[in-house]
Amino acid sequence: MRYSEPLSRILIISGVLLVLAVPFAAQAIGAQGVIEIHARMAESGGWTPSTIRAKVGVPLHLRMTSDDVMHSFAIGQSDTPAVDVLPGQMTDVTLTFDKPGTYTYYCTRWCGPNHWRMRGTIEVTGGDSASPPPGTPPLYVTLNLDIDAAHPASVTPVGIPQAQRGAQFADLLPTTVMSLEYYRSHSPAQAFEDLRVDPSLTSLNNSDLWDLIAYLWQSNSTPEGLAEGQRLFAQNCAACHGESGRGNGVFSVDIKSLAGKTPANFSDPTTMLGAAPALLQGKILRGGMGTGMPSWGPILTDQQTWNIISYLYTFQFNENTAAAGK
Repeated sequence: MRYSEPLSRILIISGVLLVLAVPFAAQAIGAQGVIEIHARMAESGGWTPSTIRAKVGVPLHLRMTSDDVMHSFAIGQSDTPAVDVLPGQMTDVTLTFDKPGTYTYYCTRWCGPNHWRMRGTIEVTGGDSASPPPGTPPLYVTLNLDIDAAHPASVTPVGIPQAQRGAQFADLLPTTVMSLEYYRSHSPAQAFEDLRVDPSLTSLNNSDLWDLIAYLWQSNSTPEGLAEGQRLFAQNCAACHGESGRGNGVFSVDIKSLAGKTPANFSDPTTMLGAAPALLQGKILRGGMGTGMPSWGPILTDQQTWNIISYLYTFQFNENTAAAGK
């Protein structure tokens, strides 16, 4: 019986340790499957980890915090709303993917000159892993456009063309220019040259004709599309290009020092009126080589890209008319 006292002590100590360990064990069990992500400005490392793996249909639990300034977390080509990632605070997000693939996540806050480098990937496997059918090449590829070459407009208007005035001439438009295919593959300056020699439009002076082209460009957009394009421009483009599109955003000086070029000036008629929507599509999807312009292909859907393009032309045309989308 001489061992009873030490044995009792051992049992008591073991019981106490077990009680103390239960909360920590519960915490560890509850944390299983939770991935902790730290956000830092791109110059300091960006997202850590930058690659996340998930399974189709299995909830992905993320716990995020910022180690410096405010960031945000958004999934490219997704309807999932962006969430802010704050310094010193944890933000929990649960995602479930219904298709395999590689998804890009990114920051939507203007966190620094290299803000656009705040990107990571989520590699989702499982489900129907069969290779998807090949998609249709982007229009700029189909048209074999050299998106790195200059495409200055051969002719520009005097003043700002007014779509509202151009609407009164809409019945004179030949059917050859009224298709979506024509709009996307021709610049406004090319449309001016085509319409200037059209016999049905000889009664219009140059100012009237530019108003008609403003109407034509606006008729290939919708109020909803323009609103989304404006929102996406403010969120992703204005930091460099400026809210007025003049290439004077808050990071424009930094971009010039890094790339040797200032961001594109969308208020310049020689540049913008010489650019077809398909050319701008290529710039957005692939990015500008050596200009500091990032690739937005993994981020934007096809329709979002066209909506941004429609919005860019509002820096050239006054499109204040209810005729949009006709």
